[in-house]
Amino acid sequence: MVAQAIAQATAEAITYPAVGAALDIEGVSHAFDIDGATLPVLDNVNLAIAPGEFVALLGPSGCGKSTLLRLVAGLEKPRAGALREDEVRITGPHPSRVVVFQDPTLFPWRSVWDNAALGLEAQGILKTQRHRVDAVLELVGLTSFRNAYPHQLSGGMAQRVALARALVNDPKILVLDEPLGKLDSLTRISMQAELVALWQRKGFTTLLVTHDVEEALVLANRVIVLSDRPARITADIAVDRPYPRHRGDPYLAGLRKQILGLLGLEATW
Repeated sequence: MVAQAIAQATAEAITYPAVGAALDIEGVSHAFDIDGATLPVLDNVNLAIAPGEFVALLGPSGCGKSTLLRLVAGLEKPRAGALREDEVRITGPHPSRVVVFQDPTLFPWRSVWDNAALGLEAQGILKTQRHRVDAVLELVGLTSFRNAYPHQLSGGMAQRVALARALVNDPKILVLDEPLGKLDSLTRISMQAELVALWQRKGFTTLLVTHDVEEALVLANRVIVLSDRPARITADIAVDRPYPRHRGDPYLAGLRKQILGLLGLEATW
């Protein structure tokens, strides 16, 4: 069943011209004030992401990866530096930048369709844009579950609803904070293939946080390795392999060994 899902996602993954936005992170530093003390989290992070790129962030737990995503989404402002979307400074949230978290956070009293429609409803345009909800549910393969409720869904299906809720806004930048982290291994593999297919089909810029080195190498064009807190970029690694990628590829195995070394985990190889 997993192999069939991967094959189907791959077959449907027709690449279209990128419609994503350029993302520039320029000299960004950030810190939190905790109990009267300052806790540095990010230290002079510089990163340029081209429209339509898929970039993965790897680093030790608690180093500041999720904080960087929050800054990109405009949920917080950096202490120093600037973030820009298509050369326009990011000063707050915007529908063009949408976050998908590890927990789908679906409203249990709303159907799949109604959960997916939340973004358009919040913008006050749902009445005239209902077709967009139908389109994204078809895109993520949930048309037949449009009237189901979250308690009737598997973990993978619930995460597809979260993706649909994000994609209904036609984001230019999709921000993914370990969206597959709570799924079982077989569902995670099939969802990785589906995520690549969605990205190739829609062309949005993608920034992914993951703790899974293999996942980063299977999904991303580039892998950014961060240091311990306060996070600095220690490596920017291009993944020069076409899709679909195969986990047994010696090239990917070599990159995995390199990245584990950068993370201080070479002894686990």
